[in-house]
Amino acid sequence: MQTKKQTFIESLANVAIGFLITIISLHIIFPFLGMENNSGKNTLITIYLTLLSILRNYFLRRYFNRRLEQNNYK
Repeated sequence: MQTKKQTFIESLANVAIGFLITIISLHIIFPFLGMENNSGKNTLITIYLTLLSILRNYFLRRYFNRRLEQNNYK
């Protein structure tokens, strides 16, 4: 089972990679869809979604770790 610190580090690594992919993707997809390609707005959107992703990742991992631990004691 992971410690809370290990879970947080895994979540950060996962999301950092996602952050880079999202920044690049927004520069590709927005012009394709005819939307304004504004680097400042793209970065702000990506930061917001990144923070949500970190939280989601962390809490889901903790939930499943707790469930796994409970099942191992049965």
